[in-house]
Amino acid sequence: MKRAIVVVLDSFGLGAAPDAHLFGDEGADTLGHIAEHCFKNDRPLRVPNMAKLGLWHAHYGATGKQLVELKSDITGCYGWAAERSSGKDTPSGHWELMGLPVNYDWGYFLKREHSFPETLLTELCQRAGLNGVLGNCHASGTQIIEQFGKAHQATGKPIVYTSADSVFQIAADEEFFGLDRLYQVCEIARDLVDEYNIGRVIARPFVEDSNQGFVRTSNRKDYATPPHGKTLLDHVISNGGEVHGVGKISDIFAGRGISASYKANDTASLVNKTLELMQTKQQDKCFIFTNLVAFDTLYGHRRDVEGYARELEDFDKKLAELIQAMLPDDLLVLTADHGCDPTSPGSDHTREFVPLLCYSPRLKGRCLGQRQSFADLGQTLAHWLAVDATESGVNMFT
Repeated sequence: MKRAIVVVLDSFGLGAAPDAHLFGDEGADTLGHIAEHCFKNDRPLRVPNMAKLGLWHAHYGATGKQLVELKSDITGCYGWAAERSSGKDTPSGHWELMGLPVNYDWGYFLKREHSFPETLLTELCQRAGLNGVLGNCHASGTQIIEQFGKAHQATGKPIVYTSADSVFQIAADEEFFGLDRLYQVCEIARDLVDEYNIGRVIARPFVEDSNQGFVRTSNRKDYATPPHGKTLLDHVISNGGEVHGVGKISDIFAGRGISASYKANDTASLVNKTLELMQTKQQDKCFIFTNLVAFDTLYGHRRDVEGYARELEDFDKKLAELIQAMLPDDLLVLTADHGCDPTSPGSDHTREFVPLLCYSPRLKGRCLGQRQSFADLGQTLAHWLAVDATESGVNMFT
């Protein structure tokens, strides 16, 4: 009975990818720069469980920088992967991890101000019954609700914004504007942005807190375009297995190839849900797929280096519980979908290698080397779970 558990540390890059210069991301290094920040503050980055799986060895392989002593008693099979897909966004990264690279360009709203076409906004307002919108620019999600939150409450106009990703984001007070209404507006927007080839429309609900000001809630919802081909998730389902998506996984795949979806508020809760599934879903060909979004949204995009470091250290403690909960034929993989170096200018993702830290009681720790595509993970999982092969990727264990 074989199962696979994949945990995506959203945005946890290992250093600039070979084509980083095409994205303006030369020198990006999410892990390295977080570690250097800790060293400058007279403390190490304490991630002993990930280190045991080969994290620092993978970083050294990706960058040539040795930040800590590299121990020999590694229990994980470790590698570092470059992305083949043309973007550095969430759908591209996740789809490629599951064996389906995105070999076409998404559409983007490139203008920093007045980002969306007037015809698009006019039709959105007409179809959704809106009296206008606020924002209409590139922005950080937390900053724009602080900037326009009061005006939103005064006018009833939702806040629309974008970024360097292929995304149309809509923020509204879930109590004042209404959560269901926000979702309805996003569904209309999803239909309208198809002609612009936009990857995701994201509902960004928030509330006003008397102490913290405007705060985003856990009721975020992504409306993604479906994958353009079959992913590992589809193969698991068609071969009689189950796929349990934890966090925003189901949204990223537009619900395709998902047996059940589970949401939670923070990293600890998402890991606890993963642990619960490991204890209750013990059938053959079971795939538990978890995204830990806080690394990206709370720390990477907000350029909070210290917060990112603390989140990594907190996750590393929970990792011990994941390993302890594994069955003899389980495979656990830690990876990422892109980088988001919290020391880089701006607030966008960064084009980086991602870690592939694989552990199973059945495997002996070793180096898997540099992988030419994230899709090698999907192919490896297909072989492990004994389901149909993915269209791209190479089995890393052969």
